[in-house]
Amino acid sequence: MFKKITLSLIASLILIIGAAAGCGTAPKDGETAQKTFNYAMSGQYKPFNFFSEKNELTGFDVEIGMALAEKMGMEPKPLATPWQGLISGLKAEKYDAILGSMTITPERQKEVDFSDPYYVSGPNIFVRGDSAIKGIQDIKKDTPVGVLISSVYDKEARKYTDNVKNYTSDVTALQDLAKGRVEAVITDRFVGKIAAGEQNLDIKAVGDLILVENIGIAFRQGDPLKDQVNKALKEIKEDGTYLAISKKYFDTDISK
Repeated sequence: MFKKITLSLIASLILIIGAAAGCGTAPKDGETAQKTFNYAMSGQYKPFNFFSEKNELTGFDVEIGMALAEKMGMEPKPLATPWQGLISGLKAEKYDAILGSMTITPERQKEVDFSDPYYVSGPNIFVRGDSAIKGIQDIKKDTPVGVLISSVYDKEARKYTDNVKNYTSDVTALQDLAKGRVEAVITDRFVGKIAAGEQNLDIKAVGDLILVENIGIAFRQGDPLKDQVNKALKEIKEDGTYLAISKKYFDTDISK
């Protein structure tokens, strides 16, 4: 009798311990149980994502990813990969998301899902200080224009010129502009302005924004992680975390 009671008691304890161990670990509807948030970017888009003097990946995108991961109870793991390979790497499951200043476009939405926009920006045309170009209307069919390869700006530039020069980094394009190797560069307004100041380049933005861009975080199609990130994004905007990061890099709120 004693042995039967003991065995019964042990079995009950195992069930209780197992149930307790499972408490809080099961994901809610629409959530994942993953422990890390692996998000990719080019690492060549200062101040949004770049390598510091200590060779550490940092920037606005990196810190936003860290804040989102904290809200989701995950460990953040940012990584850099060439811009033109970001979507193919995501689809190959090399990382969970692209958090690298990617514009939401109908073409890209055919391949990936996007979060709610996490910031709004737009491209300016940058020229040398002594340039006669006053805006995009002055770009001719033979004007050499530098743009980031496989970017929205590449497509935009080709509306105005047949002489497009592609770069793997916006900063390199702006440096070539200052050296006279191209006559204009189309890039994000913040990227161009900060690069000009930090590198003492004799370049300037002219004209109005060419277009307004909604920037999103990309996921594999149907991935429930998107809903978790949207929830976390809303939370960091509400509690002031987003604003603090935005002001750190831009001295303003770039969410709208």
